[in-house]
Amino acid sequence: PGNYYNQGEIRKKELEQSCSLLGIPASDVTVIDHRDLPDNPAVEWDTQLLADFVLKHIEANHINLVVTFDAGGVSGHANHISLYTALRVLLFSNIHPFLCPGCRVLVLESVNLFRKYISILDVPISCLLPRDALFILTEEETEQAKRAMRCHRSQLLWFRHLYMLFSRYMVINSLRLL
Repeated sequence: PGNYYNQGEIRKKELEQSCSLLGIPASDVTVIDHRDLPDNPAVEWDTQLLADFVLKHIEANHINLVVTFDAGGVSGHANHISLYTALRVLLFSNIHPFLCPGCRVLVLESVNLFRKYISILDVPISCLLPRDALFILTEEETEQAKRAMRCHRSQLLWFRHLYMLFSRYMVINSLRLL
C-alpha cells in the first residue's frame, strides 16, 4: 500500500485522488497489501507471488494490454523491476498464453540519466531509436500528468519537483513489446 515511510493509508488516498483526476474510478484501483510485497526501493518481490496477483487481476478484469517497467525499472527501483520480472514469467511460461490469450505487454524504456532529464529535448533521440510505441504528450496532457503527480503530496520531495520540471517521462514515453 505504499507504506515505506509508514504512510500507507495516506498514499492509498492519494492514489485514488490521482486516478480520479485521470478519469479512473476508485472501483478500478486495486491496492495489494501483502507482507511479502513491501514498498521498499531496495527489496525485490517474490516473482511467483507477484505473478499470481498480476495474473488474477488480468483475468478478473479481462485486460488485454499491460504497461509496466522494463528491466531497469526507470530508476532502478527494485519493486518496479520485480513487476517486469513477474510479467516476463507470465508471458514466457506456458500458463500465460492459455489463460490470457491476446494479452500484450508493453514495457516503459529506461533511459540514461542525461536523457531522463532533458525533457522535451529528448524527442529527436526518441524518434530515431527503435521502439514499438512512442507517446509524446501535448501541453494539456503534460499539465494533467503534473496535476495527477501533485495528488501524491506525501511523495513530493524536492527531487520530485525537479522530476516534474525536467523528466522526459512527463512528456515522452517510449515502449517496447515484451
